[in-house]
Amino acid sequence: MNFEPYPFEKLNDLLKNIVPNPDYAPSVLTIGEPQFETPAFIQNRLADKVNLLKKYPKTSGEENLRIAQRGFVKKRFGVELKDEEIIPTFGTREVLFNFPQFLLFDIEKPTMAFTNPFYQIYEGAAIASKAKILLLDMDESNDFKPTIDEKELSECDLVIINFPNNPTTVTLSIEELSEWVYLSLKHDFVLINDECYSELYTDKPIPSLLEASIHVGNASFKNILVVNSISKRSSAPGLRSGFIAGDEKILKEYMKYRTYVGCASPLPLQSAASVAWSEEVHVESARKIYKKNFEIAKEILGTEIPKATFYIWLKVENPLEFTKKLYQEYNVKVLPGEYLARENSQGKNPGKDFIRIALVENEEKTRNALTRIKECLG
Repeated sequence: MNFEPYPFEKLNDLLKNIVPNPDYAPSVLTIGEPQFETPAFIQNRLADKVNLLKKYPKTSGEENLRIAQRGFVKKRFGVELKDEEIIPTFGTREVLFNFPQFLLFDIEKPTMAFTNPFYQIYEGAAIASKAKILLLDMDESNDFKPTIDEKELSECDLVIINFPNNPTTVTLSIEELSEWVYLSLKHDFVLINDECYSELYTDKPIPSLLEASIHVGNASFKNILVVNSISKRSSAPGLRSGFIAGDEKILKEYMKYRTYVGCASPLPLQSAASVAWSEEVHVESARKIYKKNFEIAKEILGTEIPKATFYIWLKVENPLEFTKKLYQEYNVKVLPGEYLARENSQGKNPGKDFIRIALVENEEKTRNALTRIKECLG
């Protein structure tokens, strides 16, 4: 298998011979990892349940975690899932990598489509599945929403979309999501929405693909799946708690597959995750922090406040050179957008003119780093 280097490896290679300005404290705004303490009540539950390390966890997840995750979906999206319509996962990275391999295994010459720019796991999964890749380009010409080509989609076996989107921050309305549900039924492809940023909204709650499925009368979620994670909403990426939910028939067979994968979450982590999924006050606090960071960015850089995520997708002149200059002169790391995308059939990379800035620090550090970025922009 020939995998592309991860974006952060490319960044390290780009900056490897540069000595950053020691007059500034380092500021790393590259990775989508919240730089805040995991809430105390989650840490306390983990500590209280450490004795459960003596037991093997179930691949299907413990009942308390499954109840908590179904409760989250019901409270947040108004969707009441059956127990057979959700599987707890070890975060979402593993499921986004191994689910396509499961789904496409028996298909001769499969085709997999995903949004471009994208989370690189999608591409890795397609390569591991020996699938033909169809890129759903998102750029300024289509407001960073993938243009629908039904002829191309009719050839797909699996389509992954990602809204709220990393890195562009764009969201889709329930009507726009409903159009994707309709297409998945019309052309009989499995559709996954990666909803890991659904809880980091700045104003109104962002709809789920599950809601859209019900909206168009597909209450059984035929062909429809979503994945979600606790990492961003609870500042707890180390808990590795996520889920995949939707089409019961697909998940029944995928559950069998997972018994061989060996990625069940340890019981103390499941217990801590169950209280995190069940509590919303700490998430509201996180949303306020990220919204304040966006307000600071608007003040300093003049950027608009997006509807969700904690990223800024900033257009700059010559992003690779800007990234190097920013690191060398101001000791700030950002991620070139072209590392998060691939060239399309016309030879254009939709991320080439952009950098991604992850606003994952506190207000003081965010203001300091963005001020340096503004100075570097001149």
